[in-house]
Amino acid sequence: MDINEKKVLLGKLTAAASTKSHINPALYTKYDVKRGLRNNDGTGVLVGLTEVGEVMSYIIDDAERVPVEGKLFYQGYEISDLVKGFYGKRFGFEEVAFLLLTGELPTEAELKSFRELLADRRPLPEGFTEDMILKAPSPDVMNKLARSVLALYSYDDDPENRDRANVVRQCIELIARFPVLISYGYMARRHYVEHQSLFLHDPRPEYNTAENILHLIRPDGEFNELEARVLDLALVLHAEHGGGNNSSFVTHAVSSTGSDTYSVIAAAVGSLKGPQHGGASNKAYAMMKEMRDTVKNWNDDGQVRDYLTSILKKEAFDRSGLIYGIGHAVYTLSDPRTRLLKQYAKELAVQKGKEDVFELYESVERLAPDVFHEVKNNDKIVCANVDYYAGFIYSMLGIPPELFTPIFATARIAGWSAHRIEEIVSGGRIMRPAFKCVCKRREYTPMDIRKDML
Repeated sequence: MDINEKKVLLGKLTAAASTKSHINPALYTKYDVKRGLRNNDGTGVLVGLTEVGEVMSYIIDDAERVPVEGKLFYQGYEISDLVKGFYGKRFGFEEVAFLLLTGELPTEAELKSFRELLADRRPLPEGFTEDMILKAPSPDVMNKLARSVLALYSYDDDPENRDRANVVRQCIELIARFPVLISYGYMARRHYVEHQSLFLHDPRPEYNTAENILHLIRPDGEFNELEARVLDLALVLHAEHGGGNNSSFVTHAVSSTGSDTYSVIAAAVGSLKGPQHGGASNKAYAMMKEMRDTVKNWNDDGQVRDYLTSILKKEAFDRSGLIYGIGHAVYTLSDPRTRLLKQYAKELAVQKGKEDVFELYESVERLAPDVFHEVKNNDKIVCANVDYYAGFIYSMLGIPPELFTPIFATARIAGWSAHRIEEIVSGGRIMRPAFKCVCKRREYTPMDIRKDML
């Protein structure tokens, strides 16, 4: 079979598989299937309990859902209170990671010890960088991250032990090492895929997570305090979002099978890699970049509205009909993370001379909901989500788009770790939802009387 015949066969196999995989949409209604584990009103099907994080976007009044300003809680603490408590005084990600893992805010001495523990565990095992990263680069950093997490299994003297102390140890090591894994994975891609110069900095023990990321990805390893503080805030705001988001649910599901920590976290990374989960900041940034190139007068609301209308009518950007960064599966009136991130995005924009770009972002955030209602002809409430400003902030920090989602993962590993520990302690049963088979019964056909179907 030559190469053309193989291509033809693959095309026929694809067509057959696609046809057989199609399920009549009416059957989902007939059997009351909760597609995407969603109820008819868009809320998630209740499948578990958690104390790690909570998302609140509505209240029940007279048996009706009433939208409210969004709130996010980590272990019962409102995110705005946490940020108010540390911002401008100290870096917050390590404090939040401690909170998510233990359920309690650390004392000054506990935080100091926890930071020292992370610094001690941050360097990769001997030979790992050369053997597992540089010798096997990937064009996608999230792919490389998942493979690196799985590879760390082989460098662990006790990888399968689900004893709580061992799992906590593994999770802390992953929280510490994610900044190095994503940075080195990106550097390998940059060198072997883009054919640029290779440089690798060692992580510095006196730096926290945000500082180390900026140090590791910059040729000179230098950064200023505002840059580090804004990145630290972004990490805090991405660290956790309840048990129902796809990657945290995957963490619970795979943990419920009794699998090891590295397999669980690699699965969560694979979930976050999906563009409908962790890739929205890339899309929002790319959309806004094209808008800046297309709209002649950024201060003209009419021109901005026209471009947004073109997007929704599938006439602009990627023709998907989506205004990326606007709208959320849970939040309605507002995303609390966006309110916090926007405030410091403006401060960074002033320092970087990007005030005009920031004002365009504000204009789109203000105009998009009305344009959405006009074009879609419905009353769905939409707001800017955290991904909307995240990509803009990363770009001002000189972080390439290839690292947007990996940085998300570097934050969310704290939440995943907490959910894994919670599932081990409180889960108890393997997750096994039901699927109804709607295939018709068929009699077996012997080989000698079968007919070609391709």
